[in-house]
Amino acid sequence: MELNERQRQAVAHDEGPLMILAGAGSGKTHVITQRMVALIKKGVAPENILAVTFTNKAAKEMRERVQAILAADYEIHTSPYVATFHSLGVSLLREHAHNLGITKHFSIFDRTDSIRVVKAVLAQLNLDPKQFEPRIIISTLSRYKADGITASTFRTNIADTWKHTLGSIWAAYEAQLVKEGALDFDDLLLRTYTLLRDNEDVRKKLQQRWSHIHIDEYQDTNKVQFAITQLLTNKNNNICVVGDIDQNIYSWRGANLTNLLSFEEEFPGTTLIVLEQNYRSTQNILEAANRIIEKNVRRKEKKLFTTNQEGELLSVYNACSEDDEARFVVEKAQECIDSGVSPREIAVLYRANFQSRALEQAFMYANVPYQVLGTRFFDRKEVKDVLSYIRAALNPQSMGDIARIVSTPPRGIGKVTLAKMFEGKEEELSAAAQQKVADFKRILSSIQNVALIERPSETIRFAVQRSGLETALKGGTEEDHERLENIKELATLASKYDALPGEEGIEKLLEDAALATDQDSLSTDYNAVKLMTVHASKGLEFDYVFLVGLEEGLFPHEKMDENTDDEEERRLFYVALTRARKKVFLTHAVVRTIYGTQTIQTASQFIEDIGEDYLEVIDEHIPPHERKVDLIDF
Repeated sequence: MELNERQRQAVAHDEGPLMILAGAGSGKTHVITQRMVALIKKGVAPENILAVTFTNKAAKEMRERVQAILAADYEIHTSPYVATFHSLGVSLLREHAHNLGITKHFSIFDRTDSIRVVKAVLAQLNLDPKQFEPRIIISTLSRYKADGITASTFRTNIADTWKHTLGSIWAAYEAQLVKEGALDFDDLLLRTYTLLRDNEDVRKKLQQRWSHIHIDEYQDTNKVQFAITQLLTNKNNNICVVGDIDQNIYSWRGANLTNLLSFEEEFPGTTLIVLEQNYRSTQNILEAANRIIEKNVRRKEKKLFTTNQEGELLSVYNACSEDDEARFVVEKAQECIDSGVSPREIAVLYRANFQSRALEQAFMYANVPYQVLGTRFFDRKEVKDVLSYIRAALNPQSMGDIARIVSTPPRGIGKVTLAKMFEGKEEELSAAAQQKVADFKRILSSIQNVALIERPSETIRFAVQRSGLETALKGGTEEDHERLENIKELATLASKYDALPGEEGIEKLLEDAALATDQDSLSTDYNAVKLMTVHASKGLEFDYVFLVGLEEGLFPHEKMDENTDDEEERRLFYVALTRARKKVFLTHAVVRTIYGTQTIQTASQFIEDIGEDYLEVIDEHIPPHERKVDLIDF
């Protein structure tokens, strides 16, 4: 793709701070890629360039594009360091584990692990889990960590029972993390920040390592990510941030729009380049998106345009119920497929996960291939079991992994024996129980020996055999045989890491498994209609997009509290519209069942905001030439 004038300016800029405001579909990945190549062409060593983005998919795409260009055009086989914020954190924490007093093979807690520990802490503190709901506790701690607050700097208040108790829970939670040699997902950023903040030598070393820094999706950075960015940037301020205020949709998990709005103040002398030409969508889709977003006040002005064809109007369907809505979506999707559209180029987007039920039933009944984003390969029980064996082998402190696998398959170690193991009181066990514990530890030791020297694929195969999982599953049911096939697929996947030296390969496999997101489960090999939330669709694009459930209180979603950003729902709808290349269908229901109760729904204000010039109503009883929308109907 040839660069337009503003893209060329962004690529050519090489010294000092640069902010690129990149609208949806404006080719920002292409610009960042070409910019890194241009820097290398000017003499910057590839290893001195860092690029950070938010999704594994985006990082992989960017990395592969740069590597392909460098290898083909310049015969350069080293490349810039491209990573997500979290994978960058893992890499730096492993490299500098000795500075933090943690094991290099630290475990990474997922949400299930964190909830397990919080439940144990509540029992230990004699607190009612109904009053202090574990998931709320974890979400609250996550927000504090995103703001750079640690357990030691958290200010408790005896007069505030909730905060005082939260402080006690947090302290006990952190103590358990230390005991298990683990970090949770938020620690990967928080501990990276404190590492850079408190260790001048480490900070200077990394500032010298990366002379040119690129941060993608900058509007989605939280306070800690902003601080990490500042600490990694050296005195030359060769930092390029790329973002779109209109696509800031993650304030609920700490994303701070101020980071982008104040960038020019934080980095004086910033060059600002605005990318407004869209290469993805039709003119009608972009006009609808512009009409939606222009009503927001907290933004930097830009207006998307395209040289693409005008395209079709956006279609609106007023359904009787969620079942009628689902029927309509499936029928229209089938019509698209019958006309030659690939099912993978069709997406159905919804505001809340519960909306997928009726849609799934309709797709299943009509026998139209579909895939719901969110069924992750690494979440399958048998896959988690194998990875737990390897994590426990590398980190014997990992109590969660040990508890998971000690009886998988059964080996005669019950809860009492396990408790004695964790308490370090194995000598109190019977001779027979001690022997079983010793046998189990020998299994982990042998897996560790293999993991530290062999290729990851061989480590997987060895762990499956040595643990007894292979024997147990081979002799089981048809479902067990399917699980064994999934484990074999894990070994196949692991082979992609075999080229990495020594234990680096198995560490990278474990890291990628821990940091996998819902988008990573979206197989492009499976030719099916994609069903997902609008949040999950960010960064993706499809020819045909259905936006369902466009009703007041659902989309836009009802305001949860006084801290809710009123403009975020509008940004979210803007993101949804701009996922489409060719056609958008908008649907809403007159009656919808929510939490078991049927309610009368009002059509979303967003439909009226688009305006009748860009909409047509779909009704089987109205001839196509009369399907212009009359907004009075809404």
